[in-house]
Parts: sequence; C-alpha cells; structure tokens
Amino acid sequence: MTTQGAEMPEPVRQLEGRRIIITGASAGIGRATAELFARHGARLTLFDREPVDLALPLQNAMVLDVTDELAVADAVARAAADMGGIDGLVNVAGVFPVARIEDTTLALWQRTLEVNATGPFLMLRAAVPHLRAAGRSTVVNLGSASAIVPYGELGAYGASKGALSVASKVWAAELGPEIRVNVIAPGMTRTRMVSDWYPDTEQLASRAKALYALQRIAEPSEIAEGILFLSSHASSVITGTTLVMDGGRTFH
Repeated sequence: MTTQGAEMPEPVRQLEGRRIIITGASAGIGRATAELFARHGARLTLFDREPVDLALPLQNAMVLDVTDELAVADAVARAAADMGGIDGLVNVAGVFPVARIEDTTLALWQRTLEVNATGPFLMLRAAVPHLRAAGRSTVVNLGSASAIVPYGELGAYGASKGALSVASKVWAAELGPEIRVNVIAPGMTRTRMVSDWYPDTEQLASRAKALYALQRIAEPSEIAEGILFLSSHASSVITGTTLVMDGGRTFH
C-alpha cells in the first residue's frame, strides 16, 4: 500500500542502455514504438523512407529504403558504429495494398513481398554480426493477423506477412541462443494505412464491433507495448513465436 502523499516510484526503464534499430519509424506503429522505447532508456537509430521528425533523446534518424541491399548494409553498419553496437532490431516498415487478384499487378505483388518480407530479411542479415556480438539480442518483426485469418483483397499483403512469420521461426532456430526472433501480429490498428482502407470512421467502427471480441481496433501505442515486451529481458525465454494482438479477431 502506498503511503498517502508519498511519491510514486519511477517506472522501470526496461531498455536502459540497449541499442536498437527501428524501421518504419516516421508514423503509426513504428513512431509509437520509437517514442515508447525512448521513454524506456533505449538508444535508437530510426529508419524510414520518409524523414523522421521525432525529437527524442539518444536517437539518430536516417532515410532508408529497406529493399535496397547495398543501402541497408551501409545504414546498419553506420548505426552500429554510431551506437557502439546493436542489441535489438524492430522491423516495422511495410506496405498495405488492397486489391482483388484480378487487379493485382505483378509489380504490386513483387513490391509488397520486397518491402514486407525481403526488407526484414536484408535488415536482419546485415545486423546479425552486431546482434550476435552483443548477445542477449532481440529481433521483432511486424507480421499481421491477416496472415492467420485472411481478409479478402489482401492476397499480396497476407502472403508477404505469412512468409515473414515462417521465416522468423527459421531465423529464431538458426540464431539462438544469442539472438531471439519473434513476430507481433496486429489486427486493424489506427494508422494511416487502415484509415486509407476505411476512410469512413463509422464504417470502420461498425466492422470492428462485428469482427473483434474487444469491439474496437487497436491504437499504435498498444501494439508498441507488445513490441517492448518482446524486445526486453522480460520475454527472455520467448523466441520463434507470434504474439497476436488483434483484439480477438483470429478466434472470434
């Protein structure tokens, strides 16, 4: 019991001193994750195709296309040099095309797989030597509940996230015990991608109420909390798993 008038203790900073790369950090889940990680004491390097305008302590930001093999290798090496190593990687960068199969061009299909599956592969491959050297390192890849219970018109997206989920299990088996690799699988989350898919907020709320046990979509900050858990020593025995954060969509 807290004595009346006594100051509450400072919350535990779960990432104190850890050096972490986050991709897709300019908006949505990536931005929320960067803000949360900064509050928990992490030193950050933030990547995005768009400039990252976050003013956070102990952070550096770079513009990066995660599908560019040479650029990724250079950017990861620079991040390791700037931070003195790498303890964690969070792959959030992604695209979210909505198209029926007859409207899905080969270019759209390939680009979706490149960003959502090949991008995390390139990032992790470049980071592995640094993560292994650090030890007790973590990788969190952003998957999707739509790779578990698919939606119509999300063939390319679901395929890319399904590929990432399976690859993450393989990487977890290969890279342990020094590196843990896990996946977060959100349902619909209040990001620009989802608002572009459902610009009518009332329609979005109605769909969520019908499909989700919690009858609402997630906030980016809620998904960031799951990423924090899998990036911290609190999840030290967890690897090769997919943490579904979808408000009950996959079983409801």
